[in-house]
Amino acid sequence: MIRKIECVCIPTKDIAASEAFYASLGLRRGWIIERPRPDGATWTLVGMKFPDTASSELVLSDNPDIDFTEVELAVDDVQATFAELRGNAGVSWIREPFATESGHVAVMEAPDGNVFVLVGA
Repeated sequence: MIRKIECVCIPTKDIAASEAFYASLGLRRGWIIERPRPDGATWTLVGMKFPDTASSELVLSDNPDIDFTEVELAVDDVQATFAELRGNAGVSWIREPFATESGHVAVMEAPDGNVFVLVGA
């Protein structure tokens, strides 16, 4: 069901400063996405790549609505995984599957209180 950790997304109030810091540790920008907010402003995601190309990514986010670290788990099919886990009483769904630029996403809270983002097709 879950293939790997896709990335760990960490919040930041200053994308440029965070990107510069992680670049100083040897990471490099792999991609950037800007998303609109309802108030007309935008928030940004920056994917930082590790030197080991087989590694997952570190993603920086300045979304003001999310101030906690998110672990993104890669699955083959987000909607099928959601349907499978929906009957699990220990899982609380924060966001049911929705489309993104690269596939689908769903956000769940595990019984231990940790939040996981499912990403995939």
